[in-house]
Amino acid sequence: MNNKFLGGIGEKAAAEYLESQGYRIIERNYKCKLGEIDIIAADKDTVVFVEVKTRSSNTFGQPGEAVNYHKQKKIVRIALSYISNKKLFNWMSRFDVVEVITDNDRIIDINLIRDAFQYTGKYGY
Repeated sequence: MNNKFLGGIGEKAAAEYLESQGYRIIERNYKCKLGEIDIIAADKDTVVFVEVKTRSSNTFGQPGEAVNYHKQKKIVRIALSYISNKKLFNWMSRFDVVEVITDNDRIIDINLIRDAFQYTGKYGY
C-alpha cells in the first residue's frame, strides 16, 4: 500500500474520529504556498490545526513521534498564515496530532494527542 493511499485512509478516519469527539471540521488538506495542514477544525471556541500520522504498525515507534521540531515549525507557519488570511485573531488556537494505526483497510487504533505542541515564539518569527 503506498503512503499517499495510507495517508488518505488515516485522514478520513481521523476526521470521523474528531467529529465523534465534538470537533467541527472546517477544512481538510488545507494548502498554501507554505505547505499543507491535514485538518483544520473547531473545538468549541478554539481553532485546531491537526496533523495526522498514519502507520501500518508502531514497530518503529508511535506515529506522532514523526512530528518533530522541523514539522512543528512548518505547521506553525501555515497556521499563522491561515489565522491571518481568515482573520481569526480572536480565536484561541491549538495544535493536535492524531495517530492512526491501520492494517490495510482496517483501522486498528486511533490516538488523539490534544495540545501536542505549542507555539511559543521560539520558531523565529
